[in-house]
Amino acid sequence: MVLNCKIGQLSFVYLGLPIGRNQQRLSFWNPLVMNIRKRLSAWKRKNISMCGQLVLIKHALSSLPVYFLSFFKAPTCIISIIESFFKSFFMGGSEEARKIHWINWDKVCSSKENGDLRVRRIREFNISLF
Repeated sequence: MVLNCKIGQLSFVYLGLPIGRNQQRLSFWNPLVMNIRKRLSAWKRKNISMCGQLVLIKHALSSLPVYFLSFFKAPTCIISIIESFFKSFFMGGSEEARKIHWINWDKVCSSKENGDLRVRRIREFNISLF
């Protein structure tokens, strides 16, 4: 207290990113998870064809975590939560009711040369940004 300054916290939000917080905690990733959940709740799945769902996952949903993932390495549990949102949306389930997944998610994420759908894998994408 020699300079008469207040003691504060280092954590703050800069350009939408939380700075000074522990990125391994789940609360750090809550804004991203809530953003994806909010976007999914706005879309009515029963009114969208399977091709439309695929386009939404590949282009709209996959682009939401890019900004966060370009600065921070996501923990495994966050990646599995995000991918479970994608799987659930594509396979027709919701947070309340689960449905049978008739196709393996690995096949959905494989390359187009193999005749698959080529959805971006979050873990590999996060690693490639570093």
